[in-house]
Amino acid sequence: MSKRTLSAAIIVGTLSVAAVASAEAVVVSKAITEAEVAAAQQAWCGALEDIGATYERDGQEAAKTLAGNVIDAAYGYQMGVVLFKPTLTVAPQTFRSTREGALAYFVGGDPEFPNDTGFALKGWTNCTIANNAILITGDSATTMGNVSITGKDGSVTTVDKTWQFVKDDAGALRIVLHHSSLPYVAQ
Repeated sequence: MSKRTLSAAIIVGTLSVAAVASAEAVVVSKAITEAEVAAAQQAWCGALEDIGATYERDGQEAAKTLAGNVIDAAYGYQMGVVLFKPTLTVAPQTFRSTREGALAYFVGGDPEFPNDTGFALKGWTNCTIANNAILITGDSATTMGNVSITGKDGSVTTVDKTWQFVKDDAGALRIVLHHSSLPYVAQ
């Protein structure tokens, strides 16, 4: 780079900074708190229970509408790809990087995902979270631990779960990574 080009870049850079500094800006804090993470996890559990109850009371279409609203509010699909690996999926549809894939997992009924029967439609009556650890690094929070869900018959299923959250431009926490699996059982 010549001295003239370098000088021009410095001047342009200085002007850009000055122009940005003089503009009115809306600043949204991207820092994430542990309380926000806990609230997002509890909201996810509540939504799982609500989708099942809606299905029992109002049917598949009502549950699908609610699940779509939950996905739109909780996950970051509108920001780009979400790394979602649900518990009960098999190849070639193990991963759900699209909203449609996530919706099919939660409520079934999508011919593109014929193995999905609707995880959220199972009638879960309780959902609790036990984090092993939470790692917060400014604008990102990652959790790892267990989620225990109680079925209609009182049986409890516990899954290993990892979530990563980021804040969107409005300051709402969004799930951008969701990995869930059944614990390993030695044979």
